[in-house]
Amino acid sequence: MLYHMVLLRPRAGIDPSELDRLHAAVVGLGERIPGIAGISWGPNVSPEGLGQGYTVGFIVRFADAAARDAYLPHPDHVAVVPLVQAAAESVLVFDLDE
Repeated sequence: MLYHMVLLRPRAGIDPSELDRLHAAVVGLGERIPGIAGISWGPNVSPEGLGQGYTVGFIVRFADAAARDAYLPHPDHVAVVPLVQAAAESVLVFDLDE
């Protein structure tokens, strides 16, 4: 399993409805892009205080790196990237291959 983790530090003053739209767009990718095993989205709930302002994140699960590699240039994914960039002042992406 490959986990594609995306952490967002939302822009100051972002309207919560913008994050709701982004959430819907990201989760919708699971219905449109082959190879996605699942998508989880949510706030940082860690009690450790080490989030560095990354308060929202999502994980896209793939069977393997080949599925992730097909997802990255997929037009539906490419269309969501600008929405992520517009909503966040900073984005951190980390892929974990288990």
